[in-house]
Amino acid sequence: MLAHVLSSTLLGVDAYLVQVETDISDGSSAYNTVGLPDSAIKESKDRVTAAIKNSDLHFPSSRITINLAPADIRKEGSAFDLPIALGILAATGQIDADSLNGVITVGELALDGRIRPVNGSLPIALSAKSNQLTSFLLPQENAKEVAMVDGIDIYPVENLQQVVHFLNGKSTIPPFSYNSQAELKKQSQYNIDFADVKGQEHAKRAIEVAAAGGHNIIMIGPPGSGKTMIAKRVPTVLPDMNMSESLETTKIHSILGLINDRMPLIATRPFRSPHHTISDAGLIGGGRIPKPGEVSLSHHGVLFLDELPEFRRNVLEVMRQPLEDGEVTISRASAALTYPSNFMLVAAMNPCPCGFFGDTSRNCQCNSEQIKRYVSKISGPLLDRIDIQIEVPAVKYQDLADSTIGEPSVEIRQRVQVARSVQVDRFTEANIHSNASMRPKEIRQYCQVTESAQDLLRVALDQLGLSARAYDRILKVSRTIADLDHSPNIRPVHVSEAIQYRSLDRNYWQ
Repeated sequence: MLAHVLSSTLLGVDAYLVQVETDISDGSSAYNTVGLPDSAIKESKDRVTAAIKNSDLHFPSSRITINLAPADIRKEGSAFDLPIALGILAATGQIDADSLNGVITVGELALDGRIRPVNGSLPIALSAKSNQLTSFLLPQENAKEVAMVDGIDIYPVENLQQVVHFLNGKSTIPPFSYNSQAELKKQSQYNIDFADVKGQEHAKRAIEVAAAGGHNIIMIGPPGSGKTMIAKRVPTVLPDMNMSESLETTKIHSILGLINDRMPLIATRPFRSPHHTISDAGLIGGGRIPKPGEVSLSHHGVLFLDELPEFRRNVLEVMRQPLEDGEVTISRASAALTYPSNFMLVAAMNPCPCGFFGDTSRNCQCNSEQIKRYVSKISGPLLDRIDIQIEVPAVKYQDLADSTIGEPSVEIRQRVQVARSVQVDRFTEANIHSNASMRPKEIRQYCQVTESAQDLLRVALDQLGLSARAYDRILKVSRTIADLDHSPNIRPVHVSEAIQYRSLDRNYWQ
C-alpha cells in the first residue's frame, strides 16, 4: 500500500516542500530510503522502528520503501522522522490517510516515541503558508517560534501516540495561539545602556551619527579605553525592529537551532562578536551544504570585530561582498546559496602592537615600522567600506569619578529614528534605506553642498592630506549629520564634523 505525507526541509534561508512517499509491499523484510537522504535520514530507520514499537503500534515485517520527492535535491536532518513514521502507519492502515491531507509535519523521534524539536521550523511554516497549507504538526518546543506566522493552524505534539490519536479523531489538540506583537514588545528591551559609559562624548556622538546613517565605524584607542563597552551598546541606539525585520532575523537563527521557547522571536538588534581566530567559513558561512555565518547572524544588527588587525587577512577580505551587497553567496558543487547579511560593522583596534601609540600616560614601545606593519594588515578595499574612523583615548579620572548619569540610549535612539525616517522617505524610489548605501548617483543628487562647504572640503583634501576615496564618505556622513540637525542642506558645520571622522586617514593610512 502507498501513503503520502507532506514535510519540508531547508535550502538556504528558505524551505521547500518534500513529499514523503511510503510504499509497503510483500517480500522479505527490508527498509530503504531514497531521494538523496543524508546520514541522519538513513539512520532514522532505527529511530522510527523503535518509536513505533514502543508506542504500542505495529511495525510491519514487509518491504518498506521511503521516497523523498523531489528526488534530485539533497535532504538532511532528523526532521523527517515523524513524517516517515506517519507514512508507515498510514500505509498499514493504523491511521486515517485522509487526515494527512493539507497537513505538514516535522519532528525528530526519540526511541520511546517522544517528539524532539528541530531546526528551521519558522522558515518551514512560512513555506507552508506560501503553499496554501493550513495545518502544521510539529514538536511542542517549536510551537512559539512558528506561531509568529499568521494564517496557519499550529498543532504542537509531544509523542507519536498523541499524533495517532489526534489524526484518528480519538483526541483533540487545540490550535496553538500566541500574541507575537506582545512578544515583540516584551523582548525588545536591552539590559545595557549608553548611560553606563563614562566620558567619551566624542565617541558617543560618532556612534549616533553612524547609527543614524547606517555607517560602518572603526574605533582606535589604547586597551581599557572603553571601545568594547561602547560597541556593545550600539544596538541600543539603532531603530526598533519591526515585525518583518524580526521574522527575517529569526529565520536565520532558527536554521542554526538558536531559537528556543524562552526566546522564540529575535526582537532586539543582533550583536555578534566573533573571536579573531574565526575562519572565513565561520564568518561568512560554509559547510558541505552551506550554513549561515556570523555576517548573516548579524543581519539587521551589529557585527563587532574586536582587535581587527588580529583577524587573518583572508577572513577580513571575504567581508567585502556582504558589506557591499548586503548578502553573501556561498557556492558549492551541490548548490549555490544566498544568505542576507545587511549589518552594521563596528570594528575596534589598538593603534599599535603594544597599544599605547599616542597615549599621553604611557610610552609606546613600538617603532614606526612595527606600527606601519600592524595597521597595514587592514586593506584599502576594506577601509573603503568604513565611513567613520575615530580615536577613543583613555578615560580621564575626572570622567570616571563623575557621578553624573550620561544620556540614556532611548533618547539617542529617538533622534536616530527621526533621521532614519527622513532617509526612508528620501530613498523611496532608489531601493536603498540609509545614507551609507548611497551610490554615486544618489550622492550627486542628495549631497549638494554650499560654496563655503566646498571650500572646506577642498582644504581637507589638499592640506590635511586626506585621500580621494575619503571624499564620497565625507559627503555621505555630512548628509547624515544634516539629517540629525533637521537640515535639508549640508552646511559647513556638518562637513566640518564629518571631516573629523576621517582624520585617522592622515595619521595611520597615508
